Amino acid sequence: MDRIADIWGSRTPHGRGTRWPVRVDQRLADGVEESDVDRWVQSACVLCSNGCGCDIAVRDGRIVGVRGRADDIVNRGRLGPKGLHGSWQAHGKDRLTTPLIRRDGELRETDWDTAMSAIVRRSQDLLADTGPLSHGFYTSGQLFLEEYYTLGVIGKAGIGTPHMDGNTRLCTATAAAALKESFGSDGQPACHADIDLCDALFLYGHNMAATQTVMWARVLDRLEGPGRPRLVVVDPRRTPTAEAADVHLAPLPGTNQALLNGLVREVVERGWFDREYVDRHTLGFEELKATVAPYTPERVAEICRVSPADLVRAAEIFGTSDRVLSTVLQGFYQSHQATAASCQVNNLHLLRGQIGRPGSGVLQMNGQPTAQNTRECGADGDLPGFRNWDNPEHVEELARLWNVDPLTIPHWAPPTHAMQIWRYAEQGSIRFLWISATNPAVSLPELARVREILRREDLFVVAQDAFRTETTELADVVLPAALWGEKQGTFTNLSRVVHLSEQAVEPPAGARSDLDIFLDYASRMGFRDRAGDPLIKWKDAEGAFDAWRECSRGRPCDYSELSYERLRGGSGIPWGGERLYADGVFPTAAEYCEDYGHDLLTGASTTPADYRARRPDGRAFLKAAEYTPAREQPDDEYPLLCTTGRSVYHFHTRTKTRRAPELQKAAPDPWVELSPADADELGLGEGDVVRVESRRGSVEVPVHIGRCRDGVAFLPFHYGFQAANELTATEWDPVSKQPLFKISAVRIRRV
Repeated sequence: MDRIADIWGSRTPHGRGTRWPVRVDQRLADGVEESDVDRWVQSACVLCSNGCGCDIAVRDGRIVGVRGRADDIVNRGRLGPKGLHGSWQAHGKDRLTTPLIRRDGELRETDWDTAMSAIVRRSQDLLADTGPLSHGFYTSGQLFLEEYYTLGVIGKAGIGTPHMDGNTRLCTATAAAALKESFGSDGQPACHADIDLCDALFLYGHNMAATQTVMWARVLDRLEGPGRPRLVVVDPRRTPTAEAADVHLAPLPGTNQALLNGLVREVVERGWFDREYVDRHTLGFEELKATVAPYTPERVAEICRVSPADLVRAAEIFGTSDRVLSTVLQGFYQSHQATAASCQVNNLHLLRGQIGRPGSGVLQMNGQPTAQNTRECGADGDLPGFRNWDNPEHVEELARLWNVDPLTIPHWAPPTHAMQIWRYAEQGSIRFLWISATNPAVSLPELARVREILRREDLFVVAQDAFRTETTELADVVLPAALWGEKQGTFTNLSRVVHLSEQAVEPPAGARSDLDIFLDYASRMGFRDRAGDPLIKWKDAEGAFDAWRECSRGRPCDYSELSYERLRGGSGIPWGGERLYADGVFPTAAEYCEDYGHDLLTGASTTPADYRARRPDGRAFLKAAEYTPAREQPDDEYPLLCTTGRSVYHFHTRTKTRRAPELQKAAPDPWVELSPADADELGLGEGDVVRVESRRGSVEVPVHIGRCRDGVAFLPFHYGFQAANELTATEWDPVSKQPLFKISAVRIRRV
């Protein structure tokens, strides 16, 4: 079967409550037969947040293919096009194998000792001259848990900087923020098996058919089986996901909060909520009811330009189905009022008591395979173990665990989010920036500005990657890193399932695992605890995992019962059990919660005293917010709203997927998508080359006509040439601090 053309593979339909049938997908290198494989090595795919269990095929010390693991609860043997082709084919192509250092304006090859000595010398000089606030770390959703935890300890207890974040801020910071605002802590309440059990499925800003192809195959098998669930999709484009929907709501970008307020209002006004559950397990109902009261179907239709009848129909499906599963992704997270709108999805489930039950719950989705670990381990700035930076007892816990002075751990203000880290680098207060496993010169908004920041003479940039990228070309030191399959570690998927990825082959000579690089830096820097012993006490991945188990003990993300031995063979294992909050008790107690919350409109933090005064004591929050228009609106000069997103064939900035010939051939170049009506008004035909221009920059790309609603243009964000982020603005959500990639006013003209 051609899995480039047939993206989701053959159907295995099944009915509600039956187990998803096994279908094992496999791809081997040309000329390699299954009998040629020397061994299969346990792992999981790292090219979306689904985290599909897989085995790596090894022959003569090389990776020659991959197959799905039949007994894994996430994928039951299936793999998507990126997993089948992109996960392993990049390994042998144009790898970085030698450190690079900038001399006389040029990157030149050097040895590891010279490169690391230059990094340590600059780091030590800056710490002596200006202190820990001179250092920033910008990481990824691509490393392993063990690497994030090591980096988190280095940054927080070794250096003592609050300036730590990663590209997870760009994709799923809002997932964490919405979970903390509603439930008191990060952690997805639902699981993959809920797809097999639900009566209704709601996808909010989530083009699952492109972003999580195996998860979508699971949905398709339910849709084609007996007792199919009803499907509601919220997306301004008529994607394959939307084409399968019973109701497709296509709001204008930036109006999600109005749409969700309208849905909440209908559920409340029509009595489709569980009053007993609301009274026993939530706070804030009356305020929520009053806030959503003005959002009648007619008013919502006027704001969002959707059909009021479709809105009512969607609300009826949510309000009358026995088991509802919702997913949320970038269409909400990267848009205006991101956290507020995502919280309303949580509200809908809390109103109906549709959480923690089989077939019922919320998946505030992740975009990357290891984004959950970035957040859990503190590499994104949060304190490890979902601890609360504003709770002195939590800081003391970490200080005792690491045996350091509590004052070393930065907690005097909220952690510095990614957009502010780049602002500080631009202003000159951050003078050392270590970038690992990500390509911000393509993925950040307003790229012209980002390039200027990276070129600053007073900013020392370390870039750690397996390949030369647009970002490494602007760095002062480049460190060659090992890839998936070349190192050992664990990672946690969107539904809290932890997988062990074993080392299948050696990395190319000269490349090192990210963990080894961080350990080397810590050793050379001489980080010590209070007793004078090394701060980082582990030497390998399993030692780091065991240290993390102790750090997480007793916290919401408790790994203490997991081990490498338990994770070997069979399926991945979710921390916290299959579902969270089945008992209706949430981690909101003041002494336990991860965050005290925020005003959803302004982002203002709730004080510890005000939080305690509400006495949540295990109850969830029904958080309300008015709709406000986005700052950037179409006008006569820039009449269209441009949104960005993914192609099914590429991942992030194509660092790996463009090196897989099948994937690159399927989507070699960027394009702009328009509705037929907008294309006709502009006098454009399929394939015409146009200039798409915002107030910040422009790109020249061919036109594809079809899937967008009128008034909206779409650009894929993967490409470093004619990059969509030349157009996007440096703006972010007030709570999650996630950039607003989905709202750029543009004009389009034929070239």
